[in-house]
Amino acid sequence: MATLELDSITKHFDDDGKTIVAVDDASIDIDDGEFLVLVGPSGCGKSTTLRMIAGLETITNGELRIGDRRVNEAKPRDRDIAMVFQSYALYPHMTVRENMSFGLEESTDLSNDEIAERVESATDTMGINDLLDRKPSELSGGQQQRVALGRAIVREPEVFLMDEPLSNLDAKLRAQMRTELQRLQEDLDTTTVYVTHDQTEAMTMGDRIAILNDGVLQQVATPLEAYHTPANQFVAGFIGEPSMNFFDVDLEGETVVGGGLDYPVSGDVRATLTTDSLVLGIRPQDIELVDAVESGRDVAVTVDVVEPMGDESNVYLSLPDTREGETFIANVDGRTPVEAGDDVVARIPEEAVHFFDRQTGEALRNREFEGDADVDLSL
Repeated sequence: MATLELDSITKHFDDDGKTIVAVDDASIDIDDGEFLVLVGPSGCGKSTTLRMIAGLETITNGELRIGDRRVNEAKPRDRDIAMVFQSYALYPHMTVRENMSFGLEESTDLSNDEIAERVESATDTMGINDLLDRKPSELSGGQQQRVALGRAIVREPEVFLMDEPLSNLDAKLRAQMRTELQRLQEDLDTTTVYVTHDQTEAMTMGDRIAILNDGVLQQVATPLEAYHTPANQFVAGFIGEPSMNFFDVDLEGETVVGGGLDYPVSGDVRATLTTDSLVLGIRPQDIELVDAVESGRDVAVTVDVVEPMGDESNVYLSLPDTREGETFIANVDGRTPVEAGDDVVARIPEEAVHFFDRQTGEALRNREFEGDADVDLSL
């Protein structure tokens, strides 16, 4: 086991003389035994970052350290890492036993008995003892994934790297494997970097998550910190489902106006707003639907669409005097009696409101959260 340190890691690609910045000056310190998830939209640089850690991509600038070793120029086989790929990458002509032992036979001085013991231990851990003599074509997707994980486990590496390993599984099996992976990582206590575009995986699996966009690291935080205290508008919009609602507003005295809102702010909130050009954010889960307007933070709206999800519903709401199709979302109890066309009142509690600088996207004020005192929004 080891710590993993990315110090101002940068990756440039050359495209017919044009420099493409895939990862720009990313710094992350990953603790020994920590499970860190790299998350972001497609093309944000998360897989490139993982491949630099693995040694499959060269590092343009910066330093990469595993434990106390600088490994920028080290070959992948010399980094003491094990990688699990999206495609599983199993040899189709080999049995499960042969797939799991092949890497040890090629890259270590272990005896046949020691290799067999490691394979037996890993198959016990993954619950695939009865599959040892089968070939990949005889296995389900979930079984192939367990074999790929088992092949990584037998290496007993300092660092596990996982590149969207669950994306080929159906929803039910993916949820099951998320739980199994968490339990496995806790049992092995091995430093792990996991790449996904699925925020559910990021929120449920990671000790911390690192959010990237366009090659730039946006925030490194625990899942709850990223959800409640996002560093900027991108993180606020990316983390959370349904996505946070945003309204472009201008500060006029003690009121923010715009996007169909005329919303009063308290003195304490007003003091955090360092510009007049703002974005007000509110999560759908924090909006209440009530019967009547009781304060300036209650807004008369019309129900546009209702998406019943069973225990909850996503209710799309339109404000008066806004463009057709311009809506925001309230996430409410599934038993709430509301239908398209209803006139209702949306209550937006001030304690749940976020404010962002409209020009920079920087968070100026986040919702009240018990962890606020301990949260560092800087990178």
